[in-house]
Order: sequence, then C-alpha cells, then structure tokens
Amino acid sequence: MNDSVFHRLYDSYHQDVFQFLIYLVKNRQTAEDLVQEVYVRVLRAYSRFEGKSSEKTWLFSIAKNVAIDHFRKQTVRKKRLFESFDWETMQLASSDMLPEDLVQLNDEMRSLLLALDDCTGDQKMVIVMRYFQELSITETAQVLNWSEGKVKTTQHRAIKALRERLSVSDKEGKVHHE
Repeated sequence: MNDSVFHRLYDSYHQDVFQFLIYLVKNRQTAEDLVQEVYVRVLRAYSRFEGKSSEKTWLFSIAKNVAIDHFRKQTVRKKRLFESFDWETMQLASSDMLPEDLVQLNDEMRSLLLALDDCTGDQKMVIVMRYFQELSITETAQVLNWSEGKVKTTQHRAIKALRERLSVSDKEGKVHHE
C-alpha cells in the first residue's frame, strides 16, 4: 500500500470512522485508540482488498471488528471468564460516561443514544450505521456481511425496542417533573 492511498483513505474516512466508534464506545480516548487500530489493520489488509465493496464499507467492517474485539476484551476482563460473546443477545453497552461531544447533542439525540444501550449489539450497530453514519441498507449489509433482509429486520426490531424504551423514559420524565 503506498502512502498516497493510505492518506486518501485516512483523509476521506477518518472522521466517519471516529464518529462511528465514539457512538459505540462513548469514550473519546478509547475511540481514538480504536481508530489507530483500524488503520493498522487497513495497512496490513489493503493488499487483500478486492474491491467487492466500496472502500467506505470495507473500512466500516474493519471498524466494526475492532469494536467487537474491544468489547470482547472488556467482557473477558470484567468477567475473568472466557465465555463466548453472543452478539444476538448480549448488549453492546459501554459503562463509560457520554463523551463531551455528545453533551452538545439535543436532549432527544442524547436520549436515543442512552436508549441504544438497552438494544442488542446487532441492533446498536445497525442503528448507528444507518442513522448516525447514514449508510444505506446495502452498505450496512456489506459492512456486517449480512443479507439486506437481515439488516431491515434488525433495524425494525431496534426501532421497535427504542420506541418502547423512549416512551417509558418520556413517561418517567413526566412523572419526575410533575
């Protein structure tokens, strides 16, 4: 991989990859560390990139794998058990406080991000990719190596879960303010 290709990829996608990771891990320093890991993997793997997907979806799939590895390591450290991490049922939730970037979001967006912690890892990935990173269903399917149908189904279930969670939060908020 020559320097100009690397710099083009970095310049074109660094901010999107960083935002994607910060939405998942909710910690600026951790996200910065993970972005570095993404680009280390890009350097190692670029020669095997076949162009079957766009560079953007390829980078996001690497970022997704880096995030999964991070949460697996975190889970193993916390539990000190080497159990498998089931992304269908386990939550992809970070116990870290919201980063300062997210403090500037409006209350609705902040509520949505907090509610995402109650979704499964798959649901959180789909919502972040589709609505925060604005990837299409096709691009999201490529990143996750899923069918478009699975993306649509997961998105539908996530939205349903978020609606339920946010309506409960709204009711609780109204009770506290009365």
